[in-house]
Amino acid sequence: AEAGANAPIAATFKVMERRLYRGIIMPAMIATWVFGLWLVWEGDWLKAGWLHGKLALVLLLTGIHGFLGASLRRFAEDRNSRSPRFWRVMNEAPALLLVGIVILVVVKPF
Repeated sequence: AEAGANAPIAATFKVMERRLYRGIIMPAMIATWVFGLWLVWEGDWLKAGWLHGKLALVLLLTGIHGFLGASLRRFAEDRNSRSPRFWRVMNEAPALLLVGIVILVVVKPF
């Protein structure tokens, strides 16, 4: 976002973003959902209160994933309308959600 659409490095960033999203992030999300649902089923945790909180955070994380995928397309088309500060904050959102998810799984508060 700081480099701008016409910067020489912008084309390199677009390729890197696309490869990261399609090659690592998307397969990881799919595997996480598949194995996570399998563990829920095998562990018979459907009635656990902590799991409902975890699933809410996972759904929010999946929504952020979709938002970032759409943003990736906007960046590729040079249509970014967000500030660099917005992207710095969005960069931390998945990490914060993951911390919440891990705490719910380890502590199982309810």
